[in-house]
Amino acid sequence: MNLSQIRKPKGATHPRKRVGRGMGSGHGKTSTRGHKGQRSRSGHSLFRGFEGGQMPLHRRLPKRGFTNIFKKQYATINLDTLAGLNETNITPEVLLQKRVIRHVRDGVKVLGRGEVKGALNVTAHLFSESARQKIEKAGGKVQVLA
Repeated sequence: MNLSQIRKPKGATHPRKRVGRGMGSGHGKTSTRGHKGQRSRSGHSLFRGFEGGQMPLHRRLPKRGFTNIFKKQYATINLDTLAGLNETNITPEVLLQKRVIRHVRDGVKVLGRGEVKGALNVTAHLFSESARQKIEKAGGKVQVLA
């Protein structure tokens, strides 16, 4: 089998509904809109979730929780990932270049999962306590960016 042999399953496509083309088509006269009412008129628009005037579900349900608009979003990276980079000097720029992280956003935080074999000089915005201890125990340096 190859790409030229692939076909859509039977019944996957339907012919386009051509409305307003006479009584013989089955979609003539009212053009499948029914008689009278808001949806039969031209230019009608109802917002999503409109329930005919009844209080909509999204307004009947109670509001819960809180969103902190000042929350910081850090790009997180673990020690086992840093150890696999084969780099001694690790900065946010190196991590972006090697595509380990996608965005720096509010900073880079190093977490303590995994072990460090050699001495690493790691520069980041935040470090977990276990990550800091493991890097320094392996003979590396931790530098915090402001």
